[in-house]
Amino acid sequence: MLKATTPLGVIFFPAFDWAISPTHPEREERLLYTQDQFREEGLFDIEGISEHRPLLATDQDIMRAHFCFPSVEAVCTESHRISAGGAIQAARLVLERETRCAFALVRPPGHHAMKVVHGNRGFCNINIEAVMIEWIREHYGRKRIAIVDTDCHHGDGTQDVYWHDPDILFISLHQDGRTLYPGSGFPYENGGPRALGKTVNLPLPPRTSDDGYLYAIEQVVLPILADFKPDLIINSAGQDNHYSDPITNMQFSALGYARLNELLKPDIAVLEGGYSIKGALPYVNLGICLAMAGCDYSRIREPDYNRAALRESPEIMETIKQTCAYVLDSYFHPPMGDFEKQGEYFIRERKIYYDTDGILEKQREELKDCGQCRGLRLIKTGSSHLLPCLGVELPIDCCPACEREGHEAFARSGKEFLVSQLLDQKNKQFRYLAKK
Repeated sequence: MLKATTPLGVIFFPAFDWAISPTHPEREERLLYTQDQFREEGLFDIEGISEHRPLLATDQDIMRAHFCFPSVEAVCTESHRISAGGAIQAARLVLERETRCAFALVRPPGHHAMKVVHGNRGFCNINIEAVMIEWIREHYGRKRIAIVDTDCHHGDGTQDVYWHDPDILFISLHQDGRTLYPGSGFPYENGGPRALGKTVNLPLPPRTSDDGYLYAIEQVVLPILADFKPDLIINSAGQDNHYSDPITNMQFSALGYARLNELLKPDIAVLEGGYSIKGALPYVNLGICLAMAGCDYSRIREPDYNRAALRESPEIMETIKQTCAYVLDSYFHPPMGDFEKQGEYFIRERKIYYDTDGILEKQREELKDCGQCRGLRLIKTGSSHLLPCLGVELPIDCCPACEREGHEAFARSGKEFLVSQLLDQKNKQFRYLAKK
């Protein structure tokens, strides 16, 4: 009888009642074939691999990670709460030592959801990894956490949530943003003024295969993790880099993904994208589970797998090597970003398009350059559906001056803003104000 050398907990949530449309790639069948494969292969007959139910994320859980306008209820369905609750359950299993590691096979996904949420972008409403991380820090204290996002699309939402957080290392390996949504994730995007170097982007050229991905893991990701020394490693485990995926252009395989997880040794994996419902997901998910559990995965094969045919050209491999060398050097010697500043505040102004819901957001972020704490953050935002709103964030190490200024800004916000929300991380308080 097989036995897991590393006890693994698996959480399933296919979200039967949520889909963008009946024929959209992001629908319940993404996980149904995986469920069938796990049963047929007898995954849960392996001693040490166990299945668990998801939890339900509360309003507070979501508000620790996001400013949802006009409210959590307006942008978040029960399926989104359960998907985030599945990630929370994975964290609970690991931190309570019920299992050594855990894989949340849940949907809807979340890594395109940013700090501010007005609707759905990139199939994501709320960032389930961010909700999980904030739940961890709420219940288990401050931790150094590394997120390694291996989805084919750049994890722009997770990057945005932790852009200013020096305790969170975000590494994204993805198809070059010049060739794929969301068009971001370049090496110069390396963190805000308070967290310079804690965002690491490694864009890979189309047609990168197992060799290229695993080279990037071994030559860039593992050395950076060794330097950062995280308390937890999270794999934001998108699978749309598979060679059969209908909306991307990469050549990764199930066997390669299993090896990636063997090298990475994540404490927690959370499913993100992956839209080859029959050709990829059942094999990739099985490979991930076996690798995380320390079981033999060498016989995992897609029926049409041909490594020689999938391997990238020497020219592509040379591009990967050059990019990896540059990114690794930039982590250890991060170039200073060109941050706009007005008075005491760093300023970031952006327009953000919610492609799924057709919403255009205009946002101005102001981060106080404080010498005593990470700085008060004010996010002034409005969209084509809702004008105008304010998010006030007091950091976990907030000094008295920033605390006072933040509460004053929130108190007078009713005159200018339709909806205002305050997140006080230091005192664990949430406040909400809306014009009547």
